[in-house]
Amino acid sequence: MARTKVVIMGAAGRDFHNFNCLFRDNEAYEVVAFTATQIPDIEGRVYPAELAGSLYPEGIPILPEEDLETIIRENGVDEVWFSYSDVPHTYVMDKGSRVIAWGAHFGICSATRTMLESSRPVIAITAVRTGVGKSQTTRYVSRILKAMGKKVVAVRHPMPYGDLAKQACQRFETYEDLDRHQCTIEEREEYEPHIDNGFIVYAGVDYEKILREAEKEAEVILWDGGNNDTPFYRPDLHITLLDPHRPGHELAYYPGETNFLMADLLIVNKVDTADPEKVRTVMENAKKHNPDARLIQCRSVITVDDPEKIRGKRVLVVEDGPTLTHGGMSYGAGWFAAKQAGAGEIVDPKPYAVGSLKATYEKYPNAGEILPAMGYGEKQIRELEATINATPADAVVEGTPIDLKRIISIDKPIVNVTYELEEVEPGVIEEMVRKVLE
Repeated sequence: MARTKVVIMGAAGRDFHNFNCLFRDNEAYEVVAFTATQIPDIEGRVYPAELAGSLYPEGIPILPEEDLETIIRENGVDEVWFSYSDVPHTYVMDKGSRVIAWGAHFGICSATRTMLESSRPVIAITAVRTGVGKSQTTRYVSRILKAMGKKVVAVRHPMPYGDLAKQACQRFETYEDLDRHQCTIEEREEYEPHIDNGFIVYAGVDYEKILREAEKEAEVILWDGGNNDTPFYRPDLHITLLDPHRPGHELAYYPGETNFLMADLLIVNKVDTADPEKVRTVMENAKKHNPDARLIQCRSVITVDDPEKIRGKRVLVVEDGPTLTHGGMSYGAGWFAAKQAGAGEIVDPKPYAVGSLKATYEKYPNAGEILPAMGYGEKQIRELEATINATPADAVVEGTPIDLKRIISIDKPIVNVTYELEEVEPGVIEEMVRKVLE
């Protein structure tokens, strides 16, 4: 029988996991190509033979998504599977309409059928959008488990932007591990806070292998989700964060709405900085669409290490990159910190943007007067450094969860901003965690 020809649309993460779960070593299918978007310089590479399995001795090409029509027509593609996250429902259906018009079937993989089973309890932290506070929630749950005497390992959603074969299964315990694996800024933003809190982090490409390695040293697995993607591991407790700064997005974005509907615990985060009416809107949507979930409110408590460097000064605010790009936000913790500390002026870095950062502002005008900490490769890291140094400011307010001074040289004083989860009704999260472990 002829094998069904498939293309997987992705962004170097969920697409590889869907392939590993559903198509690797499956003789009924031939995966012609992955297509790539969202992440710079991902296309033009190959999903290596070491990861692709025996059916693909030369690996699988990763091609630009803009070439999808040509790929479908020239290869007689039968099916296209959408496999990336944090996009509006209308975006997904627009892609589907085009694929259907070009002659192929269009599909989305099941969330539950691509979840791996663990021998350990799994607690999954997900969100309806990027930038709601998944990582601070993961840290909060980690501390609860640590106080209970449990050995915790966090497994982070994939961000494999380098050599995919070498990144198949990565373990991070120290800053030296980050340097050894040549982590990008985006990876460091997610891994460093866990390391700072004394927790081991796993990430990579082959999440079956990662899970089995993590199980060897963990009593509890914490799934630290990326973007608004669904968990790769079947959770015993599924926590989903909702953002009152973006009310209604819980019903309008893929696959965040899936997380919203599957969650056991819904957290409306950042209620301390959100409009109360927007908080009510999100709460009402939660009660209506997932009435079986426990629903709580949390604050995202922002702390500045040296507010005097901000008060009355001209400051440049640097925020987490994905939050400002495909997350669609115009501000983050750094912006709030600058305002709360009485900054005289928040300097617009756009006129001083270098290289790919200029293109970032063109693609994501919502970033406004904030600088996204883009750093998907060495060249972009150097462009970020040049942009920061060229911007005429008295200080840099660092709203990213990492220490930028470790990887770039900045000629201005830096004020570090931290943000931690705080329950409005204390004890609910611990109560639900304990139920799972019992």
